Amino acid sequence: MKKFALATVVAALCFAASLSAQTPSPAAAASYLDARMSWWMTWPSAARDHDTFCVSCHTAAPYALARPSLRSALGEQAPSPVERKFLDNVTKRVHMWTEVEPFYPDATRGVPKTAESRGTESIFNALILANYATPDARLALDNMWAEQLKTGDAKGAWAWLQFHNAPWEGDSQYYGATLAAIAVGTAPGHYRDTPEIQDGLKSLREYLLRECASQVLIDRVMLLWASVKIPGLLTPAQQKAIEDDALAKQQPDGGFSLSSFVGAWQRHDKTELETKSDGYATGLVVFALRQAGMSRDQPQWKRGLNWLMQNQDKKEGRWLAYSLNKQRDLSSDVGKFMSDAATAYAVLALQGSN
Repeated sequence: MKKFALATVVAALCFAASLSAQTPSPAAAASYLDARMSWWMTWPSAARDHDTFCVSCHTAAPYALARPSLRSALGEQAPSPVERKFLDNVTKRVHMWTEVEPFYPDATRGVPKTAESRGTESIFNALILANYATPDARLALDNMWAEQLKTGDAKGAWAWLQFHNAPWEGDSQYYGATLAAIAVGTAPGHYRDTPEIQDGLKSLREYLLRECASQVLIDRVMLLWASVKIPGLLTPAQQKAIEDDALAKQQPDGGFSLSSFVGAWQRHDKTELETKSDGYATGLVVFALRQAGMSRDQPQWKRGLNWLMQNQDKKEGRWLAYSLNKQRDLSSDVGKFMSDAATAYAVLALQGSN
């Protein structure tokens, strides 16, 4: 009897330990995200004029999307001090839109970046303040619409920063347009229905649909997310086609690898792309599919969620992801950029799975 009781206790402890190992820590994720945002805000390379800093594709924008979703799990009543400092920076640049210099005011590699910089920043500012539902979100959205392209092949989109790092790490104009749609659909007060934006919204819809077929799969997953925010953007059949294409990339361990979502692409340093499952692709796919209405009982979706639950680095609080452009030291600050975005999307997927 004693042996049986002891075996029962040991089994119970092992089961509890197993559950603990598979349960992500919201506190650890928040700590990682806050620490990375704090580092970014003080990194000399991120500094800009008027005591402001750049909003980045990797660290800052995903942070703004994900950090508020942890509020309930952490019992927070208001934005953290790091969030507050970040929002103050964005708000300052929105109010000083005609006074602050663009993020990249000079030519980079011989190509003028002013228009690209303004277009990119206007979308990020609108997305961030809309997600936080701040009083200044409308002003940021006004700035964004003023930068929308009115003519040319990319009519309806925005000029977008190009650093020759496509298909991701900031170079996709289409990706930027999906973020603009998400910003419009996220803004409070039925903003997407306001009469004064309908012409711009129509042009944005037309661009997204016109260019959809030629986009890499990860950007079409972003379109799936945007279609939830802008009802009628995609038909049910179009949504399902993206869902099926994404699920077809699922790996045996249940996760997804970003390298399988970007088409033919070679790193600049000629090293092989990382093909193992990563937090970026898995987090974004699981989140977008759930947002689009996929059932929590769908087997492939559950396997993707389970991968996220099992693959948080408990010591650092992050989910790993890998650069598409170089083989980087994942312990370095620059090497963590893709993990910053991965952690944000993993958080969104996990918090949005309930």
